[in-house]
Amino acid sequence: MFNKPIIALVGKTNVGKSTLFNYLTRSRSALVANYPNLTRDRHYGEVKMSGRSFILIDTGGLNLEVKDGILSETTKQTLQAIKEANAIIFLVDARSGLTLQDYNIARLLRKSGQKNISVAINKSEGMNQDDVKIQFYELGFIHSYPISSEHGEGINNLINNSLESFYKISDKELDSKKESNSEIKLAIVGRPNVGKSTLINSILQENRVISFHKPGTTRDTIQVKYNFDEKNYILFDTAGLRKRGQIFEPVEKYSVVKTLQAIKESNVVLLILDGKDSISEQDAHIAGFILETGRSVVIAINKCENLNNEQYNSIEHEFRRKLNFLSFAKLHRISALKNYGIKSLFVSIENAYKSAFIKLSTPKVNKSLKLAIEQHAPRKGIFRCKMRYAHQGGKNPPLVIVHGTGLDNISNSYRRYLEKSFQMSFRLEGTPLRVEFRSTYNPYV
Repeated sequence: MFNKPIIALVGKTNVGKSTLFNYLTRSRSALVANYPNLTRDRHYGEVKMSGRSFILIDTGGLNLEVKDGILSETTKQTLQAIKEANAIIFLVDARSGLTLQDYNIARLLRKSGQKNISVAINKSEGMNQDDVKIQFYELGFIHSYPISSEHGEGINNLINNSLESFYKISDKELDSKKESNSEIKLAIVGRPNVGKSTLINSILQENRVISFHKPGTTRDTIQVKYNFDEKNYILFDTAGLRKRGQIFEPVEKYSVVKTLQAIKESNVVLLILDGKDSISEQDAHIAGFILETGRSVVIAINKCENLNNEQYNSIEHEFRRKLNFLSFAKLHRISALKNYGIKSLFVSIENAYKSAFIKLSTPKVNKSLKLAIEQHAPRKGIFRCKMRYAHQGGKNPPLVIVHGTGLDNISNSYRRYLEKSFQMSFRLEGTPLRVEFRSTYNPYV
């Protein structure tokens, strides 16, 4: 999956793993708040330090005593990260000292067979470093480093030690390979419990993210790399979007912000609807935000494994009625649980991506504009607007700029008419198209 060294951050809850992750990746990708068990899934990020680069994995707090429920699923994700990693950074809390959980995690790491393990004694700012290190020698690991993930103290030594053996072996080998930058960013969004995480796991054929029957399981936006038909994707598993009045916890508010950011950063959005439920007002709100950001979109009606054709046709009719403003989007019937209809999704996703980044020929744009005006000319009172020429002004979504005189007063309905005309002329699938008017200055007015 990666051709770079992988370092996993491991430890009990609230020791500062996500804070260290954000510091190293120079981002705010991981949610950070004073709440236990905030991180649940494996969270990947790329780090570049001192001319070296590596992949960092943020994990949820390890709680080995719990054998079922959401905490057990979080532990499974952390254990998988330990298997994938070339090195482990075991975070402990200098303020709270050694705990039984730290001993249990240390025992687990020794049994894992992982050789490259460093103890990061976090929150040690303002403390005597020798005194801090002494008590944590009981864990039985040679390398320990007092650090402050919040203030960035002691982190360089920690990372250099973790990377030392790997780069001695394979510096040249790593430099000879470069990861592709032509990745399609796909955000998977929808209401809570429509099957977003189940779909991710079904696509990857592994339990990559936690899928649980309780709504609100996914809190953070998780990025997963995937290759389909020799094309690279970054899948964003997002938190379910509720109505504003149903959001009470501060953490959930952060999750909503992260989901909206994922939509803006993506190239294509996959909107999941629940086949067992009617299309709600919240579905329309989510669809409206996607359209507002100008992102390409593909619609998937999930949980269709037990629906007959008549039931599905009823849902499709309801979609066309309530979400008519997404009529350009391709509609799919899928079952994330049964792995049904998923391959065809990626055909539509690729088409939507191509449409979003299409290069529009200026002569063809002007020919299309002329035909649209001949069929339906714009009028405003006693004055006729004159559209002289048009050209492409941007991508993702495609933007057509129309130049002329008297264009300031063109109605929104005529703008939408032109947008649909251009979409049909260029056979764009899955992407909105914007039209912008620019009036020439008249010196005689």
